[in-house]
Amino acid sequence: MPNPLPERTQRLVVIGLIAALAGFGIYFSLGGVSGDREEQPTGPPREPGTAQDEAEPPSSPGGSATVPPSPIPTTEAEDLDVLGWFPFTEAEFQAAGATAQAFTEAYGTIDYSESPEAYYSSMEALATDEYAEVLSDVNRAGAFWEEMSEAEAVAQGRAEVQEIRTFGSDSITFVVTAQSITETGDAEFDEDLGDFAVTVIRERGSWAVFDFQPASAGQYGEE
Repeated sequence: MPNPLPERTQRLVVIGLIAALAGFGIYFSLGGVSGDREEQPTGPPREPGTAQDEAEPPSSPGGSATVPPSPIPTTEAEDLDVLGWFPFTEAEFQAAGATAQAFTEAYGTIDYSESPEAYYSSMEALATDEYAEVLSDVNRAGAFWEEMSEAEAVAQGRAEVQEIRTFGSDSITFVVTAQSITETGDAEFDEDLGDFAVTVIRERGSWAVFDFQPASAGQYGEE
């Protein structure tokens, strides 16, 4: 039989075999794990042309516009069409103001020798149907009729529109100064009746008085 290897040589062979086995173990361990990960998909397959393939750029509020600008036309201050800012034409304002003025003149025009119905009828013709029904109330034109008839007054009403207080899509409230010029010398009342807020509304293609009261009462339109 051949002589056995020296003890030192045997130790070196054993150490070499152990190192080789350890190296192969590390190699296969790392290679197997990497290979398994590559073979397993991380998610469901994506179809071409989907939103996942076409990433959209993040929106940026401060970013530049992607289309050419379209500047709005502007007008010089001296050429501004002020009436174009209102829901009424100049003719409509004039017609509405004329109705408010005529109603106020009718309010101040009284002949005590006539019936109260004759007095109210001139105003009813210029009022809405609803307001015409309450004109004779004691807290409306009825109070003025009582005062003037007791004084046996014959008076002519006068009125002048001072300003527009407010307006809506179909209503305008005017401030109107009123007078009642009496022909009765001993009548004890003031000719100047003061300012009235007269609200007119557009009704059936024309204007009609919706409300009439002292301007200090604060009538600001249909409400």
